[in-house]
Amino acid sequence: MWYLIEGYDVADALPKRGEARPAHLARLHELRDLGRLLLAGPCPAIDAEDPGPAGFSGSLIVAEFESLEAARVWADADPYVAAGVYSRVDVRPFRKVLP
Repeated sequence: MWYLIEGYDVADALPKRGEARPAHLARLHELRDLGRLLLAGPCPAIDAEDPGPAGFSGSLIVAEFESLEAARVWADADPYVAAGVYSRVDVRPFRKVLP
């Protein structure tokens, strides 16, 4: 089943994001290579493709896991969590309808 993982950034998280980004992306590439990643990306803090120093308000991942618990375990192990980028992470089931 698909699960939506949404992380919410702490204030001034941009430097922490930069440090943890390579490890964060490596985990996403692993899911992609396994065919289990539907989409992933950050949410700019301002209405701009590149928010510059404004940074991001959070991130969204939709990926396939065997259970909600497995999705939560995976999300809890994210390098952004360990680096203190996120103030909280929500994980919930997702049902893809379109496209």
